[in-house]
Amino acid sequence: MTRTATTDQALRLLLVDDEPGFVEALGRRLARRGLDVHMAGSGREAIRALRRADFDVAVVDLKMEGMDGIELLRIVKAMAPELPVIIFTGHGSERAAREGLALGAFDYLLKPCELDDLLATIRQAAAQSAPA
Repeated sequence: MTRTATTDQALRLLLVDDEPGFVEALGRRLARRGLDVHMAGSGREAIRALRRADFDVAVVDLKMEGMDGIELLRIVKAMAPELPVIIFTGHGSERAAREGLALGAFDYLLKPCELDDLLATIRQAAAQSAPA
C-alpha cells in the first residue's frame, strides 16, 4: 500500500535491513531529516508493516538472511505495485541490483552512499509515484 505525502506531511519510509545497528543508525539520521521512518529487520517484518500501514517509499537491503531483497521486492510489487522500492546494496552485488530494476525497483544505491544521495533518491521516488 502507498499513500501520497502532502507538503505538510513527512514522507513515510519503510527501511528494511537485517543489520540492526545499521538500520537503526540510518533510520535515526533519516528521521532527523524529516522523514517518518519505520524500520524492519527482515523481509517478513517488512511484509507485516505493509499490511498495517501505507508508505510512500521503501528502501530494501539486497542481501538479507532468510528472505533476500529480490524476493521481498517481488512480494511488495504484488502487494502494492505503485510503491517505489529502492534497492540498497553492498558486497559487489550491482548485477543483482540491476535484476531488481528489471523486476520494478525504482533505483538502486551502493552501500555506503552519502545520506544526501539517499534522501534525493527517496524524494525523487516519492514525487514520481505521486498522482498528478
